[in-house]
Amino acid sequence: MAAKKRKTAKRRGKAAERKFEVKAEIANFTLAKAKSAIKLAIYDRDEKLGQLEIGRGSLFWKGANREIEKRLNWDAVAQKLNELAYGKK
Repeated sequence: MAAKKRKTAKRRGKAAERKFEVKAEIANFTLAKAKSAIKLAIYDRDEKLGQLEIGRGSLFWKGANREIEKRLNWDAVAQKLNELAYGKK
């Protein structure tokens, strides 16, 4: 049986320019060991917004042009994300 071709919508005008870019560095894929983390460098066009480091125990945020990183535990991160997504209770 022949596979059906999918219909694709025709693009109108120019393709949208990407605004954000995320570069990832993975130290240990399973995050099983201490000090293993995923580091995400986040950019708005060519300007760096900050770096997010995700580990097993916590999350670290270091804003652009900052020298100190801020540690957040997973409870605080979940609470903030729920507030942003669903509003305050």
